[in-house]
Amino acid sequence: MKIEQQIMAAAQAAVKALYGQDVPEKMVQLQKTRSEFEGNLTLVVFPFVKMARKSPEQTGQELGDYLVQNCPAISKYNVVKGFLNLSIGDEAWLQLLADIDADPHYGEQPVHEGSPLVMIEYSSPNTNKPLHLGHVRNNLLGWSLAQIMQANGNRVVKTNIVNDRGIHICKSMLAWLKWGNGETPESSGKKGDHLIGDYYVAFDKHYREEIKNLVAQGMDEEQAKQEAPLIKEAHQMLVKWEQGDPEVRALWEKMNSWVYAGFDETYQKLGVSFDKIYYESQTYLKGKAKVEEGLSKGLFERHDDGSVWADLTNEGLDQKLLLRSDGTSVYMTQDIGTAEMRFQDYPIDKMIYVVGNEQNYHFQVLSILLDRLGFKWGKELVHFSYGMVELPNGKMKSREGTVVDADDLMALMVEDAYKTSMELGKFDDMTEEERQEIARIVGMGALKYFILKVDARKNMLFNPEESIDFNGNTGPFIQYTHARIRSILRKAGQISLSRTTSLTSLASKEIELIQKMSEYGAAVEQAGNDYSPSGIANYCYELTKVFNQFYHDYSILNEEDEQKRQTRLVIARNVAKILKSGMALLGIEVPERM
Repeated sequence: MKIEQQIMAAAQAAVKALYGQDVPEKMVQLQKTRSEFEGNLTLVVFPFVKMARKSPEQTGQELGDYLVQNCPAISKYNVVKGFLNLSIGDEAWLQLLADIDADPHYGEQPVHEGSPLVMIEYSSPNTNKPLHLGHVRNNLLGWSLAQIMQANGNRVVKTNIVNDRGIHICKSMLAWLKWGNGETPESSGKKGDHLIGDYYVAFDKHYREEIKNLVAQGMDEEQAKQEAPLIKEAHQMLVKWEQGDPEVRALWEKMNSWVYAGFDETYQKLGVSFDKIYYESQTYLKGKAKVEEGLSKGLFERHDDGSVWADLTNEGLDQKLLLRSDGTSVYMTQDIGTAEMRFQDYPIDKMIYVVGNEQNYHFQVLSILLDRLGFKWGKELVHFSYGMVELPNGKMKSREGTVVDADDLMALMVEDAYKTSMELGKFDDMTEEERQEIARIVGMGALKYFILKVDARKNMLFNPEESIDFNGNTGPFIQYTHARIRSILRKAGQISLSRTTSLTSLASKEIELIQKMSEYGAAVEQAGNDYSPSGIANYCYELTKVFNQFYHDYSILNEEDEQKRQTRLVIARNVAKILKSGMALLGIEVPERM
């Protein structure tokens, strides 16, 4: 039993024995003792004052006396007003350390066949452009969330919905037909997603030129946008695609296959993957059928022009278009179709959508519609809403080709990690192959940690230079600490934990480290409840800081007392174990040496 659980049970027994009252667990408030007071854990006395009919100080004294006599974990106490500060005995800390040491999956819950099934959708790229910095944040959050939900005892299905149809796809296709001269990824030496993205930018450039010319001839801008020959041709191509035109479909399949090959390469470098990929070209007809079914049941209504709407005014919202007058679907229809396919494929208990906060209203509506249509998880669907990510020089626009490309960004991070490590002399005794691998691990760790340490709901500024720093709240700082501990353990040889009575006392920094390690399970649980990778990142940073303070103040390998030396080595071994586990929840590797 954890120390906190022992104390809570003992506190409930104390109130019953002293004041004859049964109190629920939630009434027993335990917190870490503030640094200016002696003690490890503090019991808040105020809830029991009325039962005791005594002052907070007297009540604290009575409870303290009882706990010291009846709870073996507690060695002494002091009372400060209504707060009972409890000091935990060394033997209890050593037992806790032994329990942590014995559990290879410490802090994580086991997953069983009957565990709840959580599906997490993330990435959601369009096949007309490569992945960019915004996608990087999305993928990293989605992947980390999947690891955290699994660590909390859930079965997890990681899924992606690819937006592979629509006018924006036709723009790239048309531009390639007009100006591509048969160019392929092989002939150009470009990744397929980059090649197609270039044609999307080319379309926009020519399209804007056409608008400018029409406006110069006296047409107003809005009309010019609709009358420009290029946009008309793109719409004609979309109609042909909808009708299943063999030539258009063949071109579409060829160009999409280039993009998917490019995406796969990026996903691999980013360290993310999916259990199931859905394609909007396969889900939008399902969505239309589901809407028609809802219409026949009186859940939706058809207007005079033939369009289909959902009336959400009873929910305090407006009316929502589901099918246009010409029968074509909207994003909402496609999401309903995708939900239908997923529900047929998996017995989902919870559905989490990782999508930017500009879609908050969309998911509010989707939740209501799915609930109406009978999806059991509809009402409780989770929109994991995150903020935008920007660079110091401003926002990104994919049409204008000013996006921060994910591949370029990753290459830059690895390059910077290599340079920084060389300058700091960390590569001195390594082969070139080892240097390249460490640079990859450190560069990607820096990128992932910098993005995931920020509360996902907030907009953030990503600064590549700040992220690769071996000091401060960064990925490399934590990675370097892990590598340092592994180096100590390699030099130490055989390690065993002795808990004999001859070990007279643990140093305060040792106790602080064991206590911090004991909080890992609660941090994982909290991150799962809050859908918060940043909670794990911040825990890893705090544990790293506490270890480095300890390492600064106490010798490990040169400690002459063999028992103390072994205890410190076991502490170090478990700090490394927890850091490796916590960073893995963020999708970050930790090297054995740096």
